[in-house]
Amino acid sequence: MSTPGGGNLSAEQLKARYVGTGHADLSKYEWLTNQHRDTYASFLGHYDQLSYYAVAQNESIGRTRLEFWKKMVQPCGPPPPTKDIDKILEEKRLEEEQQES
Repeated sequence: MSTPGGGNLSAEQLKARYVGTGHADLSKYEWLTNQHRDTYASFLGHYDQLSYYAVAQNESIGRTRLEFWKKMVQPCGPPPPTKDIDKILEEKRLEEEQQES
């Protein structure tokens, strides 16, 4: 990809410039969350799309806008537990079992 100045942009420069392009350590949940937030932001930013969804849902444009704003907080639900948290919980459970016996 060339820039107006004539130089080429590397993948690292693109990823630094555009957050949604991701990186090697990005989880599936984080990538999906970025995609959903970008989609909702597009709906909110384009009045015609927003009014289309409002008519399709038989709601007012203001209510539809509010619902999209609410969905942007956690568009894919709560994040999945990480392996580290699972390991910590398992260790706590083992410690409690040892204390009981």
